[in-house]
Amino acid sequence: MRRILLATVLAAAGICSPALAQEQVEIELMTYPEIAAAMQNGKTTVLIYNGGTEQRGPHAVLGGHTLIVRRASVEIARQLGNALVAPVLPFSIAGGHLNPKWPGSVNLPGPVFSAVNEAVVDSMVVNGFKSIVLMGDHGGGQEELKDLAQRLDKKYAAKGSRVYFCGDVYFKTHDDVDAWVKEHGLPLGTHGGIDDTSLLMFLGGDSYVRRDKLVAGDPVVAPGQQPDTTKPRVDNGVTGDPRPSTPEFGKVFFDIQV
Repeated sequence: MRRILLATVLAAAGICSPALAQEQVEIELMTYPEIAAAMQNGKTTVLIYNGGTEQRGPHAVLGGHTLIVRRASVEIARQLGNALVAPVLPFSIAGGHLNPKWPGSVNLPGPVFSAVNEAVVDSMVVNGFKSIVLMGDHGGGQEELKDLAQRLDKKYAAKGSRVYFCGDVYFKTHDDVDAWVKEHGLPLGTHGGIDDTSLLMFLGGDSYVRRDKLVAGDPVVAPGQQPDTTKPRVDNGVTGDPRPSTPEFGKVFFDIQV
């Protein structure tokens, strides 16, 4: 009787209703007949979103770029309504973070990064996608993705497939987040700071952020300025101050990105 009552309550709440389940858009979680059906129903755009594996201070897990991208890419695809998501690439151009003091980062040299993305684009063209969008969550690789998209678009346009680079998802997102942070009197951060950390708190809570390890890093230096050489560097892998971070801020930043 109790099981029947529970099932009735769940059904009434829509929890067990397949009709209310969110539409699957991640290629790696779909079968090929499901992908074919989605494409036949208009989902002929595919998002190729690059994440990254790099240190981001003593408080945050190294897969931050990839973890953020996995969620953001799905939301973007669902809002577009005509897109699927390729498996997120977990590596980027991150040589500046390779340091035995901060173990775990993975760097792809520029030519390798470009070659991997080119192979994925080639595959998606063969698969029949008509619009292929290259994006990256890491500063390293933006120019490579832009150049690659221009070159491959020329290669495939005559065959009916277009290749695009979406820089707004990185550059405009950062500009808009920085503007929001300044408006609210919070400290700017460019690596492992309030924006990165709040996003990870929103997406994964304590699984992604060690709150007892939150410490300030080196200050953000404005464009055109030089660091203050009279002060010793903190040199802990953070640029900014993640201590004011909250999941609520992270939700704001996530919505800006999507």
